[in-house]
Amino acid sequence: MKKNVLVNKTYKLTKDAAPLSFMLPTRNSRRYPLMYFDESTGTNRALRYARNQKSPFEDEQDGNAIVEPIVFEDGFLSVPRTNQILQEFLHYHPMNGSKFVEVNTEKDAKKEMDALNSRVDALIEARQLDIDQVEALARVLFNTDTSRTTSAELRRDILIFAEQEPGMFLKAVKDPALKLNSKIKEFFNHRVLIFKNNKKDVYFNTDKNKKRMLNLPFGEDPYYVIASYLQSDEGIDVLKFLEKNLDNKK
Repeated sequence: MKKNVLVNKTYKLTKDAAPLSFMLPTRNSRRYPLMYFDESTGTNRALRYARNQKSPFEDEQDGNAIVEPIVFEDGFLSVPRTNQILQEFLHYHPMNGSKFVEVNTEKDAKKEMDALNSRVDALIEARQLDIDQVEALARVLFNTDTSRTTSAELRRDILIFAEQEPGMFLKAVKDPALKLNSKIKEFFNHRVLIFKNNKKDVYFNTDKNKKRMLNLPFGEDPYYVIASYLQSDEGIDVLKFLEKNLDNKK
């Protein structure tokens, strides 16, 4: 049988701005119900921390329980391996995971490493983009009129965004609808398409066509609706028409 290894443990409050001193409830009461549901018995069991007992459960303690305070100093609480009752009590405590968590340096390091790797991947991807991809992302992510912005400014903005929001950036780069969404933004930037009636309708705005193209359903993302329409059988010819008029305006 594998022997259970006893180790020192550290716990921290979950809030970034932790108080100088925080006292954790140590016994079940109306104000702070400390109950643990025991799956094996199907019953709720009251918790109580008493260092002179062999269990954190009241129903397993004798009448000589000495209740002691549990105090987090500067947001942290260190529990030596010799105090297994307190470690077990904290494990079952209802506030574990919400008010405080166990410090896991290996887990925290892995999480930080994953975040750093994601940031590096995003920056590498951003550096490899050609100018057309950069412009497409700028239109979709920032609603930028790329005709009024230099390529250096666009690349700088994309690199900053990739560093600050790597997950969102990588998702946007891999989105197969990126090119079409970028094109739709261009249609509006060059006023080949315009919104009317408080963005309830989309109208053509070419020399020969001022008719309504679409009515936008309430609550729907207008660009998603337009993209869906332009990918339909009816919308393919409309897309070609819009692209032709866009080229004439550039």
